[in-house]
Amino acid sequence: MRWSRRAAGALAFAALIELVSRTGLVDPQFLPPATEILARAAALTADPEFLAHALTSLIAWAAGLGLAVVIAVPLGLLLGSVPIVDAATRSVVEFLRPIPSVALIPLVSLLIGTGTQVRITLAVYASLWPILYNTMYGLRLVDPLAKESLRSYGFGPLAMLRRVSFPSSAPFITTGIRLAAAVALILVVSTEIVAGRGEGIGVFMFYAGIAVPARMTDILAAVLWVGLFGVLVNAVLVAAERRAFRWHHARMGETP
Repeated sequence: MRWSRRAAGALAFAALIELVSRTGLVDPQFLPPATEILARAAALTADPEFLAHALTSLIAWAAGLGLAVVIAVPLGLLLGSVPIVDAATRSVVEFLRPIPSVALIPLVSLLIGTGTQVRITLAVYASLWPILYNTMYGLRLVDPLAKESLRSYGFGPLAMLRRVSFPSSAPFITTGIRLAAAVALILVVSTEIVAGRGEGIGVFMFYAGIAVPARMTDILAAVLWVGLFGVLVNAVLVAAERRAFRWHHARMGETP
């Protein structure tokens, strides 16, 4: 029922775009009919040039998200487990976190060029924060009684982290990774659009936009594929999270 409602909503939205474009409420040059967008999106699956752009973006997205996980999870465990380190770094973290990642594109481009490294660097920076803060939040919710029980049996801090703190915070870490996956995708495509060089879905959209006349059908078809990929990744991660942490959802009173 959940998926049928979502599909109905998507169809209603597509029908609205079709109606608005066909009736001339919006110039079809700027908003083509939904049927044309869907047809072009289907045709792009057989376009080697577009597939090369898509593969480049996916590689940058996966690399950025993977590096963010490798950096943010250990850092979050450290900051969440050692109060003195958290206090010493709190001001730096709070200063860096609100800086918009898109605003850093010109600076990072000047420092390391405009290649894949820029996309990965900005994706890492942007997706770092959801994972870091969810890891720290999960550590704060660890049952203190479980930690005291281990401590009473002579277990040290590392043993408590491995046996209690990390397993208990794992559901929150996976939630942070799921949120970061969407953020990394947004940053990769945004960086490609702003930089407008090399390969990538954003580069494909950039050149379609500066064409005369602008190829709006190509742009919106590429946007559709980016959105579908984001929905697919989120659905896969949600399903994996619910399957792996049934005990957590049961404890929180949620329906798996």
